[in-house]
Amino acid sequence: MDLQIGDIQETALITLAIRASETMRPNARIKDPIAKEIIDTLKVDVSNYDHFMSHEGVIARTIMYKNQLNELIKQYPDALCVNLGCGFDDKFVQVDNGSITWFDVDLPDILNVRRKIFKDRDRCVMREGSALESDWTKRLPKRSTNIIVMEGVLEYFTKEEVTKCLNILCDSFEHGYLLAELHHPIIGKNTKHHDSVKYTNAEFQWGTKSGKEYLELEPRMTLLSERSYNEEMKKYSIRGKLFAFFVPFLNNRLALYKW
Repeated sequence: MDLQIGDIQETALITLAIRASETMRPNARIKDPIAKEIIDTLKVDVSNYDHFMSHEGVIARTIMYKNQLNELIKQYPDALCVNLGCGFDDKFVQVDNGSITWFDVDLPDILNVRRKIFKDRDRCVMREGSALESDWTKRLPKRSTNIIVMEGVLEYFTKEEVTKCLNILCDSFEHGYLLAELHHPIIGKNTKHHDSVKYTNAEFQWGTKSGKEYLELEPRMTLLSERSYNEEMKKYSIRGKLFAFFVPFLNNRLALYKW
């Protein structure tokens, strides 16, 4: 199938391919049976996307995002949750507690493909929207607590675009939490060396050495925690342990912000 999606949106196929292949393993660390169904339905070649470091990184972040989300949802069981730049991810089924309200938000090209597999569900609805525009936020119900998930999105934004996105979130949601994936500036300058992203036309942009750099862009936010994917990756392989030991700063991180 000739997918008509943008360069950054194409990176959603990387996580999709990895979740599908991990699910098929005998001792799978995550289970996402619908990922394989999506690949079969789309009939796309994802052979270039599933390489060791990318695979381990995606598995680590999937586990860490799920755990962080579960902690927040236990605290705020009636929260409004938004997976902003959702791609082909289905986090709702991983963390649904029976009362959260969930929106999967992405650009029209991705949602056009996503709707070939997913349907709107009770408390889980797809909405067209951009992280760099605020119109979609006006069509959401109001909640005292909002949880915004941005996985595999912000690393493709310039510093100016990250600033605009953070400003929109704080302007649009009175109180909330942001789960953000951050990367080091060195990674931002070396897309061509990434084992999977180099096979797409996407390019990494502005990176940070610390999640505190986001606070300079949006002072209303507070950084609650920042954890490297190394914490999870080093549990599973010698290669992961060595990477965490020799270049600990190079892996992506999950940062949790509050405003």
